Amino acid sequence: MSATIIDGKKIAEEIRQEVKRETDRLKSERGITPGLAFILVGDNPASQAYVRMKGKGCEEVGFYSITEKLPAEAPETHVLKLVDQFNHDPKIHGILIQLPLPKQISEERVINALNYRKDVDGFHPINVGRLSIGHDCFKPCTPAGVQELLLRSGNDPAGKHVVVIGRSNIVGKPIANILLQKQKGANAVVTIVHTGAKDITHFTKHADILIAAIGRAEAITGDMIKPGAVVIDVGINRIDDPAAKNGHRIVGDVHFASASQVASAITPVPGGVGPMTIAMLLRNTLHSAQGIVYAD
Repeated sequence: MSATIIDGKKIAEEIRQEVKRETDRLKSERGITPGLAFILVGDNPASQAYVRMKGKGCEEVGFYSITEKLPAEAPETHVLKLVDQFNHDPKIHGILIQLPLPKQISEERVINALNYRKDVDGFHPINVGRLSIGHDCFKPCTPAGVQELLLRSGNDPAGKHVVVIGRSNIVGKPIANILLQKQKGANAVVTIVHTGAKDITHFTKHADILIAAIGRAEAITGDMIKPGAVVIDVGINRIDDPAAKNGHRIVGDVHFASASQVASAITPVPGGVGPMTIAMLLRNTLHSAQGIVYAD
Protein backbone atom coordinates (compact mmCIF):
# COMPACT_ATOMS: atom_id res chain seq x y z
CA MET A 1 0.00 0.00 0.00
CA SER A 2 1.16 3.51 -0.75
CA ALA A 3 -0.75 6.31 0.93
CA THR A 4 -2.48 9.16 -0.86
CA ILE A 5 -0.68 12.42 -0.09
CA ILE A 6 -2.89 15.09 1.47
CA ASP A 7 -1.54 18.25 -0.15
CA GLY A 8 -1.69 21.03 2.43
CA LYS A 9 -0.22 23.59 0.03
CA LYS A 10 -3.00 23.03 -2.49
CA ILE A 11 -5.78 23.08 0.10
CA ALA A 12 -4.34 26.18 1.81
CA GLU A 13 -4.24 27.96 -1.55
CA GLU A 14 -7.91 27.08 -2.14
CA ILE A 15 -8.77 28.68 1.21
CA ARG A 16 -6.68 31.77 0.46
CA GLN A 17 -8.51 32.24 -2.84
CA GLU A 18 -11.85 31.91 -1.05
CA VAL A 19 -10.72 34.51 1.50
CA LYS A 20 -9.60 36.86 -1.28
CA ARG A 21 -12.96 36.61 -3.08
CA GLU A 22 -14.87 37.28 0.14
CA THR A 23 -12.52 40.15 1.00
CA ASP A 24 -13.12 41.77 -2.39
CA ARG A 25 -16.87 41.43 -1.83
CA LEU A 26 -16.64 42.86 1.69
CA LYS A 27 -14.74 45.89 0.38
CA SER A 28 -17.10 46.56 -2.52
CA GLU A 29 -20.39 45.93 -0.69
CA ARG A 30 -19.65 47.26 2.81
CA GLY A 31 -16.48 49.31 2.45
CA ILE A 32 -14.67 47.17 5.03
CA THR A 33 -11.05 46.08 4.67
CA PRO A 34 -10.07 43.29 7.09
CA GLY A 35 -7.23 44.46 9.34
CA LEU A 36 -4.72 42.29 11.18
CA ALA A 37 -2.19 43.59 13.72
CA PHE A 38 0.99 41.73 14.64
CA ILE A 39 2.93 42.30 17.85
CA LEU A 40 6.49 41.00 17.72
CA VAL A 41 8.77 41.27 20.74
CA GLY A 42 12.48 40.55 20.32
CA ASP A 43 14.57 39.38 17.41
CA ASN A 44 13.94 35.63 17.33
CA PRO A 45 14.66 34.68 13.68
CA ALA A 46 11.88 32.08 13.51
CA SER A 47 9.32 34.53 14.92
CA GLN A 48 10.44 37.22 12.49
CA ALA A 49 10.09 34.79 9.59
CA TYR A 50 6.61 33.72 10.71
CA VAL A 51 5.41 37.31 10.97
CA ARG A 52 6.82 38.12 7.53
CA MET A 53 4.98 35.14 6.02
CA LYS A 54 1.75 36.13 7.73
CA GLY A 55 2.14 39.74 6.55
CA LYS A 56 2.72 38.53 3.01
CA GLY A 57 -0.43 36.41 3.27
CA CYS A 58 -2.40 39.50 4.30
CA GLU A 59 -1.10 41.40 1.30
CA GLU A 60 -2.02 38.59 -1.10
CA VAL A 61 -5.66 38.46 0.00
CA GLY A 62 -6.11 42.25 0.24
CA PHE A 63 -5.98 42.78 4.00
CA TYR A 64 -4.65 45.81 5.82
CA SER A 65 -1.90 44.75 8.24
CA ILE A 66 0.46 46.41 10.65
CA THR A 67 3.43 44.98 12.55
CA GLU A 68 4.59 46.55 15.79
CA LYS A 69 8.09 45.44 16.79
CA LEU A 70 9.41 45.86 20.31
CA PRO A 71 12.93 45.14 21.59
CA ALA A 72 13.54 41.93 23.53
CA GLU A 73 13.96 43.89 26.76
CA ALA A 74 10.60 45.70 26.40
CA PRO A 75 8.56 45.69 29.61
CA GLU A 76 5.22 43.95 29.80
CA THR A 77 3.44 47.30 30.18
CA HIS A 78 4.51 48.31 26.65
CA VAL A 79 3.03 45.13 25.19
CA LEU A 80 -0.20 45.59 27.13
CA LYS A 81 -0.43 49.19 25.91
CA LEU A 82 -0.19 48.01 22.29
CA VAL A 83 -2.83 45.34 22.89
CA ASP A 84 -5.18 47.96 24.34
CA GLN A 85 -4.50 50.26 21.39
CA PHE A 86 -5.43 47.58 18.88
CA ASN A 87 -8.39 46.43 20.97
CA HIS A 88 -9.95 49.86 20.39
CA ASP A 89 -8.81 50.42 16.80
CA PRO A 90 -11.80 49.99 14.43
CA LYS A 91 -9.48 49.29 11.49
CA ILE A 92 -8.12 46.19 13.29
CA HIS A 93 -10.24 43.05 13.30
CA GLY A 94 -7.60 40.58 14.43
CA ILE A 95 -4.64 40.78 16.80
CA LEU A 96 -1.81 38.28 16.76
CA ILE A 97 0.84 38.21 19.47
CA GLN A 98 3.79 36.24 18.16
CA LEU A 99 4.82 33.65 20.73
CA PRO A 100 7.01 32.91 22.56
CA LEU A 101 7.44 36.16 24.44
CA PRO A 102 10.58 37.09 26.43
CA LYS A 103 10.58 35.73 29.96
CA GLN A 104 9.86 39.09 31.63
CA ILE A 105 6.45 39.16 29.91
CA SER A 106 3.58 36.93 31.02
CA GLU A 107 1.98 35.29 27.98
CA GLU A 108 -1.10 34.59 30.08
CA ARG A 109 -1.60 38.23 31.07
CA VAL A 110 -1.04 39.46 27.53
CA ILE A 111 -3.46 36.95 26.00
CA ASN A 112 -6.05 37.70 28.68
CA ALA A 113 -5.77 41.40 27.80
CA LEU A 114 -6.91 40.75 24.22
CA ASN A 115 -10.41 41.61 23.12
CA TYR A 116 -11.60 38.03 22.62
CA ARG A 117 -13.58 39.19 19.59
CA LYS A 118 -10.25 40.03 17.91
CA ASP A 119 -8.41 36.95 19.19
CA VAL A 120 -8.00 35.31 15.77
CA ASP A 121 -5.44 32.86 17.21
CA GLY A 122 -8.16 31.40 19.44
CA PHE A 123 -6.06 31.46 22.62
CA HIS A 124 -8.16 33.74 24.87
CA PRO A 125 -9.87 31.82 27.72
CA ILE A 126 -13.31 32.86 26.43
CA ASN A 127 -12.59 31.36 23.01
CA VAL A 128 -11.08 28.26 24.63
CA GLY A 129 -14.18 27.87 26.80
CA ARG A 130 -16.62 28.43 23.95
CA LEU A 131 -14.76 25.88 21.85
CA SER A 132 -14.95 23.26 24.59
CA ILE A 133 -18.74 23.59 24.91
CA GLY A 134 -19.36 23.76 21.17
CA HIS A 135 -20.26 27.44 20.83
CA ASP A 136 -19.23 29.63 17.92
CA CYS A 137 -15.75 31.08 18.40
CA PHE A 138 -12.37 31.60 16.79
CA LYS A 139 -10.76 28.17 16.56
CA PRO A 140 -6.97 27.98 16.98
CA CYS A 141 -5.46 28.08 13.51
CA THR A 142 -3.46 24.85 13.37
CA PRO A 143 -6.23 22.61 14.81
CA ALA A 144 -8.78 24.30 12.53
CA GLY A 145 -6.42 23.62 9.64
CA VAL A 146 -6.28 19.94 10.57
CA GLN A 147 -10.07 19.74 10.45
CA GLU A 148 -10.10 21.41 7.02
CA LEU A 149 -7.45 19.01 5.71
CA LEU A 150 -9.58 16.06 6.75
CA LEU A 151 -12.79 17.40 5.27
CA ARG A 152 -11.34 18.69 2.00
CA SER A 153 -9.43 15.46 1.40
CA GLY A 154 -12.61 13.41 1.76
CA ASN A 155 -11.83 12.05 5.24
CA ASP A 156 -14.83 13.19 7.29
CA PRO A 157 -14.09 12.31 10.94
CA ALA A 158 -17.76 11.66 11.80
CA GLY A 159 -18.08 8.33 13.60
CA LYS A 160 -14.35 7.60 13.26
CA HIS A 161 -11.95 6.85 16.09
CA VAL A 162 -9.50 9.74 16.19
CA VAL A 163 -6.37 9.35 18.29
CA VAL A 164 -4.52 12.58 19.10
CA ILE A 165 -0.95 12.16 20.29
CA GLY A 166 -0.13 15.21 22.38
CA ARG A 167 -2.05 17.37 24.84
CA SER A 168 -0.72 20.88 24.28
CA ASN A 169 -3.01 23.88 24.61
CA ILE A 170 -2.04 24.93 21.08
CA VAL A 171 -2.79 21.71 19.17
CA GLY A 172 -3.64 18.55 21.12
CA LYS A 173 -6.44 19.76 23.38
CA PRO A 174 -8.16 22.06 20.87
CA ILE A 175 -8.16 19.56 17.97
CA ALA A 176 -9.67 16.98 20.33
CA ASN A 177 -12.34 19.51 21.37
CA ILE A 178 -13.06 20.45 17.75
CA LEU A 179 -13.49 16.88 16.53
CA LEU A 180 -15.59 15.52 19.39
CA GLN A 181 -18.32 18.17 19.08
CA LYS A 182 -21.71 17.00 17.86
CA GLN A 183 -21.39 19.14 14.75
CA LYS A 184 -20.93 18.80 11.02
CA GLY A 185 -17.30 18.08 10.22
CA ALA A 186 -16.71 16.57 13.65
CA ASN A 187 -18.72 14.05 15.74
CA ALA A 188 -15.74 11.71 16.13
CA VAL A 189 -14.79 9.39 18.97
CA VAL A 190 -11.63 10.99 20.32
CA THR A 191 -8.80 9.58 22.41
CA ILE A 192 -5.91 11.74 23.63
CA VAL A 193 -2.62 9.93 24.22
CA HIS A 194 0.40 11.47 25.92
CA THR A 195 3.64 10.62 27.67
CA GLY A 196 1.73 9.23 30.64
CA ALA A 197 0.63 6.24 28.55
CA LYS A 198 2.57 3.05 29.22
CA ASP A 199 2.12 1.86 25.65
CA ILE A 200 1.27 4.49 23.03
CA THR A 201 1.10 1.84 20.32
CA HIS A 202 -1.87 0.20 22.03
CA PHE A 203 -3.86 3.32 21.19
CA THR A 204 -2.34 4.29 17.85
CA LYS A 205 -3.03 0.85 16.36
CA HIS A 206 -6.77 1.42 16.91
CA ALA A 207 -6.97 4.84 15.26
CA ASP A 208 -8.98 5.39 12.09
CA ILE A 209 -7.45 8.88 12.06
CA LEU A 210 -4.12 9.46 13.79
CA ILE A 211 -3.03 13.04 14.59
CA ALA A 212 0.58 13.33 15.74
CA ALA A 213 1.49 16.48 17.69
CA ILE A 214 4.16 15.52 20.21
CA GLY A 215 7.22 17.44 18.97
CA ARG A 216 9.48 14.40 18.66
CA ALA A 217 11.09 13.75 15.31
CA GLU A 218 9.78 10.66 13.49
CA ALA A 219 8.53 9.11 16.74
CA ILE A 220 5.52 7.44 15.10
CA THR A 221 6.55 4.62 12.79
CA GLY A 222 4.62 2.50 10.35
CA ASP A 223 4.34 -0.47 12.72
CA MET A 224 2.41 1.73 15.17
CA ILE A 225 -0.32 2.56 12.64
CA LYS A 226 -3.50 0.69 11.79
CA PRO A 227 -3.51 -0.38 8.12
CA GLY A 228 -5.64 2.06 6.13
CA ALA A 229 -5.59 4.81 8.75
CA VAL A 230 -5.44 8.50 7.85
CA VAL A 231 -2.34 10.13 9.34
CA ILE A 232 -2.08 13.87 10.03
CA ASP A 233 1.42 14.95 11.03
CA VAL A 234 1.49 18.27 12.87
CA GLY A 235 5.14 18.05 13.89
CA ILE A 236 7.92 20.27 12.55
CA ASN A 237 11.37 19.13 13.68
CA ARG A 238 14.81 20.03 12.42
CA ILE A 239 17.30 17.15 12.40
CA ASP A 240 20.92 16.98 11.35
CA ASP A 241 21.57 15.64 7.86
CA PRO A 242 25.14 15.88 6.55
CA ALA A 243 23.85 15.05 3.05
CA ALA A 244 21.60 18.12 2.99
CA LYS A 245 22.91 21.37 1.53
CA ASN A 246 22.46 23.31 4.78
CA GLY A 247 23.31 20.37 7.06
CA HIS A 248 19.79 19.68 8.27
CA ARG A 249 16.31 18.77 7.10
CA ILE A 250 12.76 19.22 8.35
CA VAL A 251 10.76 16.16 9.39
CA GLY A 252 7.50 15.56 11.18
CA ASP A 253 6.54 13.54 14.24
CA VAL A 254 5.76 10.63 11.89
CA HIS A 255 8.34 8.50 10.10
CA PHE A 256 6.97 9.23 6.65
CA ALA A 257 8.69 6.44 4.70
CA SER A 258 7.31 3.62 6.84
CA ALA A 259 3.96 5.24 7.69
CA SER A 260 3.12 5.94 4.05
CA GLN A 261 3.31 2.21 3.33
CA VAL A 262 0.59 1.48 5.91
CA ALA A 263 -1.72 4.50 5.92
CA SER A 264 -4.41 5.18 3.31
CA ALA A 265 -3.68 8.92 3.37
CA ILE A 266 -0.98 11.02 5.00
CA THR A 267 0.22 14.62 5.22
CA PRO A 268 3.84 15.33 4.29
CA VAL A 269 6.26 17.52 6.26
CA PRO A 270 6.80 20.11 5.00
CA GLY A 271 3.76 20.85 2.83
CA GLY A 272 1.01 19.33 4.96
CA VAL A 273 -0.39 21.02 8.05
CA GLY A 274 2.07 23.95 7.98
CA PRO A 275 0.55 25.97 5.12
CA MET A 276 -2.90 25.60 6.68
CA THR A 277 -2.06 27.63 9.77
CA ILE A 278 -1.70 30.94 7.96
CA ALA A 279 -4.68 30.17 5.72
CA MET A 280 -6.90 29.68 8.77
CA LEU A 281 -5.52 32.84 10.40
CA LEU A 282 -6.59 34.79 7.33
CA ARG A 283 -10.02 33.16 7.36
CA ASN A 284 -10.51 33.92 11.06
CA THR A 285 -9.60 37.57 10.43
CA LEU A 286 -12.03 37.77 7.52
CA HIS A 287 -14.80 36.32 9.68
CA SER A 288 -14.02 38.87 12.38
CA ALA A 289 -14.30 41.70 9.85
CA GLN A 290 -17.57 40.24 8.56
CA GLY A 291 -18.91 40.00 12.10
CA ILE A 292 -20.12 36.45 11.61
CA VAL A 293 -18.47 34.86 14.66
CA TYR A 294 -19.58 37.27 17.38
CA ALA A 295 -22.59 38.90 15.79
CA ASP A 296 -24.19 39.97 19.08
